[in-house]
Amino acid sequence: MVQPKTLIQASLDGGRDLLRPPGGHSDHDGDGPQRSPVMVPIRSLGPSHRERIAGHLLSLDPHDRYLRFGYAASDEQIRRYVDGLDFERDDIFGIYNRRLELIAMAHLAFSVNPNCASCSEFGVSVLSHARSRGYGARLFDRAVMHARNEGVSMMFIHALSENTAMLKIARKAGASVQRDGSESEAYLTLPAATLDSRVSEMVEDRFAELDYRLKVQAKQFWDFLSSLQEVRRGMRDARQKSAP
Repeated sequence: MVQPKTLIQASLDGGRDLLRPPGGHSDHDGDGPQRSPVMVPIRSLGPSHRERIAGHLLSLDPHDRYLRFGYAASDEQIRRYVDGLDFERDDIFGIYNRRLELIAMAHLAFSVNPNCASCSEFGVSVLSHARSRGYGARLFDRAVMHARNEGVSMMFIHALSENTAMLKIARKAGASVQRDGSESEAYLTLPAATLDSRVSEMVEDRFAELDYRLKVQAKQFWDFLSSLQEVRRGMRDARQKSAP
């Protein structure tokens, strides 16, 4: 479970990052290695985030779409997938950078089969410029925690056999992986929820909400500052043109 001191320090570290202009590099932007964050703020996404989810998935290149969906999904197919997301049944988790760009997201889908009521399936995608930061693994851990707390006992991951990054995450978590030609099926038995898992999820949820609000306020500040600079440049250019 995250200790209060760690959570406070993580918030302070995130606050310092937010004071940098959006054009700068930071861990949250995924633009270049700086330092490992104490916590990665992972936010639960709801219906109001549907367009951002669509934007994230549409930003994937053809090969990444192939790995994520198991086929070369077109823009229209991705739109249908996003429109069909059931936020009442399933859970969607995302990681935002300081520009409020959804750089990584996971879909935890719960079984609708009464015979597999305690089963769920996990899928994840990370934008290319945010790779090699462990975001996929962090999202997997977050989904496992939530699934445990929801009474799920078995998590499945259906992936192409060439999706080595996803299968590596599954194996590292202790999942059994069965390969059948070009496709692989991984399944992970989850332990029952504990007080620690429930409290940890509450702490992470609150931290993610605080982080998101700070990012929204910081973006509004930098957008306002940018608009002022545009006005000043326009006034300066006008004076120069009107000067004899």
